[in-house]
Amino acid sequence: MHDRIARRAYDIFTSNGRTVGRELDDWLEAENELVWEPSIELSETDKEFVLDMAIPGVDAKDIDMEVTPDYLVVKAGSRHDHQEGKRKIHACEFESGSLFRSIQFPKKINPDRVKAELRNGILHLTAEMATPTQKD
Repeated sequence: MHDRIARRAYDIFTSNGRTVGRELDDWLEAENELVWEPSIELSETDKEFVLDMAIPGVDAKDIDMEVTPDYLVVKAGSRHDHQEGKRKIHACEFESGSLFRSIQFPKKINPDRVKAELRNGILHLTAEMATPTQKD
């Protein structure tokens, strides 16, 4: 993904007349085009964290999650294809790209006690907090 962003940032740099001093702006524009960072709500109860993440149009089989005692990383691909020849497209705001979101938990969790469910475009995740006797 880093290489794809770098290539796109370079394309933006050249299309803007190779203007020096805008490297960060070019990188952020490329990143925004290629990586989708979905909205989240993270809350906590006495024993667990509850995370809701809006990821409409993503299939559960395409989601890759990595869980550590401190972080949750969610990655997925999103693809929108037109039915070429079946109809004339006048406007389309659907995007294809990569979803990436890293969430740091305010307290350590037990990575073995995480449950996730995708329903109606919302990834609902519960993560049990680690007890003081559990090791990192």
